[in-house]
Amino acid sequence: MSKTILTNPIMWADVPDVDVIRVGTVYYMVSTSMHTLPGCPIMKSENLADWEIIGYVFDTLEENDAHNLMDGKNIYGQGSWAASLRYHNETFYVCFSSNDMDRFYMYQTKDIESGEWKRSTFEGKLHDPALFFDENKVFIIYGCGDIRITELIEDATAIKPGGVNQLLLVTEKENIGLRCEGCHAYKIDGQYYLLFIEWTTNGNRRRRQICYRSDQLLGEYERKVIFDDDMEYHNKGIAQGAIFDTPDHEWYAMLFQDHDAVGRIPYVLSVNWEDGWPMIGIDGKAPRKLELNMPSTSRWPLVISDDFDHKENKLALNWQWNHNPDNNLWSFTKRPGYLRLETGHLANSVLYARNTLTQRTEGPSCIGITMMEISNMKPGDHAGLVALQNSFGTVGIKTEENECYVVMCVNIGDGSEEVVEMIPFSGNRIFVKVEFNFEDSLDLAEFFYSEDGENWCKVGCPLKMKYTLDHFMGYRIGLFNYATTKIGGFVDFAYFHYEKDSI
Repeated sequence: MSKTILTNPIMWADVPDVDVIRVGTVYYMVSTSMHTLPGCPIMKSENLADWEIIGYVFDTLEENDAHNLMDGKNIYGQGSWAASLRYHNETFYVCFSSNDMDRFYMYQTKDIESGEWKRSTFEGKLHDPALFFDENKVFIIYGCGDIRITELIEDATAIKPGGVNQLLLVTEKENIGLRCEGCHAYKIDGQYYLLFIEWTTNGNRRRRQICYRSDQLLGEYERKVIFDDDMEYHNKGIAQGAIFDTPDHEWYAMLFQDHDAVGRIPYVLSVNWEDGWPMIGIDGKAPRKLELNMPSTSRWPLVISDDFDHKENKLALNWQWNHNPDNNLWSFTKRPGYLRLETGHLANSVLYARNTLTQRTEGPSCIGITMMEISNMKPGDHAGLVALQNSFGTVGIKTEENECYVVMCVNIGDGSEEVVEMIPFSGNRIFVKVEFNFEDSLDLAEFFYSEDGENWCKVGCPLKMKYTLDHFMGYRIGLFNYATTKIGGFVDFAYFHYEKDSI
């Protein structure tokens, strides 16, 4: 068999709360998506190194003001959290809680690559759930610190009346800041394994991976630290995720690491069974490279360029909207070869601009460029590129009654925008660019404009990017257009060009 060389991190981009399964020779992964839609991305790989986005579990989670960015409401840092992915009796399952809805969601499909997902919900949050099938029964194991187990009915669409619903175990408290959460549950060779993260307040004082095991699901559990390493990155531990085997019975884990402004990035690590414990890493460390007994495959980019030359109003899977889109206000077909973003709602900043179209950013550095035709903007409109997190920065065009300006803006702390620099502009089209540098947590974004796409001028000031928990997501690059005074204007984006440095 051919060999594949895997380099960690496998993606230097925000792919958090990963869960991975193998079905036959194919691996599938789900990740948290929160306020980006469509939600719950599904990725596929044949060798653990090269991953392709193949779809999403849902297009829209809910239709309300918060999910639609209306009336000053939002779901930043809410939406779908820490989904669990499982395959049982020829059916794929994805389940998660939504904090803003105080609701649990269960999705099922027979065809994970092109099938429809059947949805069911029940009230209440089951924090960081692990879906677990055992002896024709189905359970959710969940919680933070005090871990509970709840039995579902056979088709996994509701809590089972009179079924198991109890405290399963109380995890370690002494010298622990964040007690165990992020459960992943397995039954392997007759033993039950529950994997968690925790955050210590002594020793290394960072995230680490914990395992509890028992020979009975509801029995007594013993505990062991199975991984504690930061790969020499600012004492930020690599933890939380799945373990799984290959067809040749080699074992691996996929975990993630907090990597500052770019987000939470995934690593694939070897697993060695020692005295019945799944010990992660090589001599307790995360290696930069792994040699895998798996075939080489095509490399699928996580973030793409797009010329917007589409015959129908269908996005490439790499794109996600910030909150629910208004599908009446964007188009590839109204002007073929362009993405048209029309204004239909008033907003006071890019954080509340509907139809902001985003992709992830990637380390160590990356660049996004677009060209906009702006002659149909109305007074008060603002359009351009955004480095999107709560501490955002934008570069683009703002219009007034008879004037047009290149502007660079930042968040002044309450979600509204402050103009850092404003430059008069008289053309009908403009090129704008954002350069991101995440090297060794430098975390700077710089903003540029050009009249011809070749000669660039800096505008504003470098943005010191900050990962904040109110968004709980790494920086994204987005195309936006919104109105502050009058709806009905539009901007045509000619393309989105993207470049990144290699790891």
